[in-house]
Amino acid sequence: MDDELSLDKIDDYNGNESKEKRNTVRLVVIGILLVGAVFAYLRYNSSYDDYVGTQEAPGIVTTKK
Repeated sequence: MDDELSLDKIDDYNGNESKEKRNTVRLVVIGILLVGAVFAYLRYNSSYDDYVGTQEAPGIVTTKK
């Protein structure tokens, strides 16, 4: 009885993985990279205004008088 764990007993060890599993891993990695690129693009191109207030109600004054 050989109950000892070994990497050789794993079906996907040492280049024996199926093409379907290999393609699935590639698609997952490419998908993660694409999602990351979309978030990076959105963050890079997002613009916001730090000014609080309007012409009628100027908001916080940051200069000393």
